[in-house]
Amino acid sequence: MNESDSNTENSIALFQKHEIRRTIHNNEWCFVIADVVAVLTDSVNPQGYIKDMRRRDPELSKGWGQIATPLSIQTSGGKQKLNCANTEGLFRIIQSIPSPRVEPLKRWLARVGKERIDEIENPELAMARMQELYEKKGYPKAWIDKRLRGIAVRQDLTDEWKNRGARTTLEYAILTNEIMHGAFDLKVKEYKQVKGLERENLRDHMTDIELILTMLGEATTTELHRDRDSQGFDPLKKDAHDGGAVAGRTRKDIETQTGKPVISGDNFKQLDARRQKKLKGDEE
Repeated sequence: MNESDSNTENSIALFQKHEIRRTIHNNEWCFVIADVVAVLTDSVNPQGYIKDMRRRDPELSKGWGQIATPLSIQTSGGKQKLNCANTEGLFRIIQSIPSPRVEPLKRWLARVGKERIDEIENPELAMARMQELYEKKGYPKAWIDKRLRGIAVRQDLTDEWKNRGARTTLEYAILTNEIMHGAFDLKVKEYKQVKGLERENLRDHMTDIELILTMLGEATTTELHRDRDSQGFDPLKKDAHDGGAVAGRTRKDIETQTGKPVISGDNFKQLDARRQKKLKGDEE
């Protein structure tokens, strides 16, 4: 299970310490083709390598439209449409790449694909793998527990949105912003600016109390959907506004009692910096 600020399921997978971006599409993992090519070839210009590869392999080029699918991927410049392929498509692509990493990558892709199937059959496995990932990054256990609970609350909410008429990524983003603005007087983009974030997931950089208030806003919104039997985007938006307002009133009460703001510019980016430093040290 994965999560982002607008309900697209994006993440980064590691293959031999190299990052490969991926996203869920049609209930399976799809990987950024350029990232895979870069890993296999060490090319500084994977897009150029792909063009040359297609030129050398006419059959691959002929079937490219069935292999490559443009999907929304989080980048340093925001979300962009990047060509992605599922495991089967990548197997075809890497046939045209002479590299000693091809066979290890095939085994890695097969394992990742099986993990996805296992997670669909048993969602608790996805939660366990996510917990392990956060532990490796160095997050405190108490924070991880809240983060995982927040993911479950978010999933419950987005299931309601899907079943009640929200269809597009834009609609999910608008509904999320209604909750966040009600809870914190900030939209997701504005909140990221406060924390100095760009491509990072906002929730991965929230404090304990920020996570709890986010959960409160989303859990309340879910209950309002069910109590009101809301159907269609406009009623869902009204519920999101009201659910966020509940969390907002709680935030203001906390701030009154403690005498300090809940919203914090603190983030966990130093954990990523430590992780990257460790990976670099391991490679040397």
